[in-house]
Amino acid sequence: LISLQVSAQTFSYQLSIGKFKNASSFTINSAGIIYVTDAATDEVYKLDTLGNDLKDVGGYGWDEGNFDQPVDVFANPLSVYVSDKNNHRIQRFDKDLNFISLLYTRESDNSAERFGYPLSAVTSNQGDLFILDSENKRILKFDLFGHFILNFGGFDGGSYALRNPKQMVVSPANVLYVIDGRSIILFDQYGNGINELETGIDLKSISINFNNLLINTDNQILLTNLKSGSLKFSELKTDDELNSPIVSSLIFNGKLYILMDNQIRIYSLVKS
Repeated sequence: LISLQVSAQTFSYQLSIGKFKNASSFTINSAGIIYVTDAATDEVYKLDTLGNDLKDVGGYGWDEGNFDQPVDVFANPLSVYVSDKNNHRIQRFDKDLNFISLLYTRESDNSAERFGYPLSAVTSNQGDLFILDSENKRILKFDLFGHFILNFGGFDGGSYALRNPKQMVVSPANVLYVIDGRSIILFDQYGNGINELETGIDLKSISINFNNLLINTDNQILLTNLKSGSLKFSELKTDDELNSPIVSSLIFNGKLYILMDNQIRIYSLVKS
């Protein structure tokens, strides 16, 4: 089981930004741009940290730039990757949400590269793309040009076989962290299982920004720093009442961002 530190950090409410119907995920790139997926409107929104709406793309459909339940978004400095779950594909946009390309392999002749109902897509520092495939309960790795490399974590993955994968993130050291039921399973970029953390709690989301790893349930947020060498988590508390379940959470520039289904709430650390 993960160990919770006794001390908790308290964050003070500052402001709320955004207006969503059923937000499903969010991320912040290194420039401080926020991207949010909305499963109700099938759109992706681009905002700054002050809440200004910069752009949105999407709408229900199968065409380029349309979505059918976008469930996860990942941004590196150049690109934005959206897991277009019910369309069984990953769509890639530039940082301004202009469509670049899509990856769809569900009808491929090569069963090893097929994926369906993707839940997450992330890139390594080398530019390799990793996709969390919920249909086959495994992770697929593609190169920068969309060529299939390998899959791992499937039924033949032994003690690291995924059973109930939910979301995946990548660390600056190219380690993949996958929510699998109540556990977090770690893989290296070559598909080798590294570790499994049994949390004992109902995990809803996971995020990594720089080396800050956050996990959350509907009502609890836990933080660890990957540079600390040990995955001991401390609980993050807010000085207000969160009236609806937490969707996701992350830390950027010392501030805590909490995604609710209809808004993002921003908090600053209370100095002790």
